[in-house]
Amino acid sequence: MPNHDFKAFHSAMKNQVDGQFLPSVSTALLRGREVVDTFCYGFADKEAGIPLQEDHIFRMFSSTKLVTSCAVLMLFEEGRLKWDDPIEIYIPELGARHVLRPGATSIDDVEPAKTPITIRHLMTHTSGLSYGLFDPGTVMFNAYNSAAVMHPGKSLSEMMTTLAQLPLSFHPGTQWEYSVATDVLGRLVEVISGQSFGQFLSSRIFEPLGMMDTDFWVPADKLKRLCALYVGVDLLDPTKPGLYRADDKPFPGAYTRKLPRESGGGGLVSTLGDTVKFIQSFLPGGPTLLKPETIDLMCRNQLAADLCVRFPNMPAFKSKGFGLGSSVSIGTSVLEPADVVGEVGWGGLAGTIWWINPRIGIAGVLMTQRHFGFGNPFSFVFKEQAYRALGFK
Repeated sequence: MPNHDFKAFHSAMKNQVDGQFLPSVSTALLRGREVVDTFCYGFADKEAGIPLQEDHIFRMFSSTKLVTSCAVLMLFEEGRLKWDDPIEIYIPELGARHVLRPGATSIDDVEPAKTPITIRHLMTHTSGLSYGLFDPGTVMFNAYNSAAVMHPGKSLSEMMTTLAQLPLSFHPGTQWEYSVATDVLGRLVEVISGQSFGQFLSSRIFEPLGMMDTDFWVPADKLKRLCALYVGVDLLDPTKPGLYRADDKPFPGAYTRKLPRESGGGGLVSTLGDTVKFIQSFLPGGPTLLKPETIDLMCRNQLAADLCVRFPNMPAFKSKGFGLGSSVSIGTSVLEPADVVGEVGWGGLAGTIWWINPRIGIAGVLMTQRHFGFGNPFSFVFKEQAYRALGFK
């Protein structure tokens, strides 16, 4: 094991907090399964002056998706689903879909879908579903929000009923669009397992791994460990320093009580320690939840050659494909280390980040709470400095 010097890495992370880009950072770097560095700095609550500790609880938002994908992969290993199964086998209301016509100006300007949505489409965000988050003013954005697709008072079953009333953005398999597909996968887990989604995750993932602080809500005796949530002073310019409180996001009282919706796409809270345990379960050299060949499949790009990760009003991420539940680095870019090829990873809307590079045997986790922070400059600083500290470029 090489001797690592983490001083530059710690300094770079500290600067993100001192520069008022993040309220705090809690990080872990791994070589193989071994945690070779942890760093915790900043405030869990700036206004109250509460220093961040490693056991503080974070809103995971879309970092939840890896957990949901793992649950589906476990069912795949048991032979209870196939990747190219049409979803209506399990969730009938999502069959016989219609697709919004190109250039449509109303939600009822549709045509029949050419193919059904498959489980593979859902795992890779090529299903034609949307989100209602990233493209304000569009027909689909307005429709998703008018229908309250992601209302916390709706169970996953009720959410499927709502989705059944809306068209798809495109014919399944023809484009990539980040969407509520992972929430559909949460419902799929319920249907196949006969358990609530939360019960399945607890019994099959959290309890076996000892993830005692990961759930869809924070009980009263743990609320003092829930970090405050912040947002940048200018959503359109993440390079502008400054933060203000945003505890009412995604809605007032979120995570403080049990609600019907157990969101597979973004509903979990967790700690650095719990997240590291989960990431370790994908790494060789110890017990894993999945077989090595399943993990290899998860890390393999599933997209057609002409597709890549892309978000509205942003350049396409041509170096990013998508596997069974997370992005896959299929090339390099000026924003990332040269050794990034082969990495799988994703993050959450409040700035949590995870990545694993099985090709070179390293992994990283960053926990923070800056709403609409994933993909901000700090995420690239974290990765660049982490790779350097671990001996790569």
